[in-house]
Amino acid sequence: MSRLLEVRDLKVDFYTPNGTVRAVDGVSYTLDEREIVGLVGESGCGKSASQLAVMQLTESPGVIAGGEVLFEGHDLLRFAKNGPEMRAVRGGKIAMIFQEPMTSLNPVLTVGAQLEEAVRTHCPLSKSEAQERAVELLRLVGTPSPETRVKDYPHQFSGGMCQRVMIAMGLSCSPRVLIADEPTTALDVTTQAQVLRLMRNLVEELGTALVVVTHNLGVVARYVHRIYVMYAGRVVESGTTKDIFAHPRHPYTLGLLKSVPRLDERHGSRLIPIEGLPPNLIDMPGTCAFLPRCPNAIDRCREESWPELESVGGGHDVRCYVNLGEAR
Repeated sequence: MSRLLEVRDLKVDFYTPNGTVRAVDGVSYTLDEREIVGLVGESGCGKSASQLAVMQLTESPGVIAGGEVLFEGHDLLRFAKNGPEMRAVRGGKIAMIFQEPMTSLNPVLTVGAQLEEAVRTHCPLSKSEAQERAVELLRLVGTPSPETRVKDYPHQFSGGMCQRVMIAMGLSCSPRVLIADEPTTALDVTTQAQVLRLMRNLVEELGTALVVVTHNLGVVARYVHRIYVMYAGRVVESGTTKDIFAHPRHPYTLGLLKSVPRLDERHGSRLIPIEGLPPNLIDMPGTCAFLPRCPNAIDRCREESWPELESVGGGHDVRCYVNLGEAR
């Protein structure tokens, strides 16, 4: 597989009356062709903000403060936000599925009209060709009777079917990268599995690479190839899905895993929550940001600044003194 997208040292700031919030603080990750990558972490850790920055969709009072987004040999952050180069990439080559499909769709336009608009924005098709493409897209994502449902309005679709429409819209111009921001929010567990299975199958069939943003490690366990765990705007651990689940090396990752129900746990086992709250991003501590919540902290954690992300072998990286050899 070849490298398709590379994000380097991405930083996003939000200016507030109380100070500057560094929502994304030096995030780096890569995405290969036909690969599914998961970005995991609590609400407010910078997952969505980083992906909006990749698309240059960061809105005021937010600004992209630094970094590179390399795609097809170009740094996307060097393009004008609403210039022709970025508009050609956004939606055409990199598409994004936003949270809450019921609120992302326009309630006064039919589903077909919204799909046609997405198609014609990036593809040189006539109105009749766009209408045929809309039906084809609904069929692709498993919508029953697409010729009829294309004339329906969003309120006539269930949450899961609206999410399928959003996926169809994202795939309308055959993008090389699809970003799914919390694609299973507000869906029941059966529908969650259906939506994730659909996206995985589309990656295999169409060759589209996929970034899944979620707060739940359990959601991505079966579907992603690599995981990046984020906390307080930074990546604290990354590796293959197998390594992250079998050998978590950061206390935060372990805490996320312990807070997810497991079918293989003995009857009566209790979930273990992560105590405390994430840090105030306006007033970040000089030490590790996870220190006040960490059950494994050592003296070095209290005395030194937040460690750098370092390799522990096999493509597995961790930002923690406790799990590095010299601190054991």
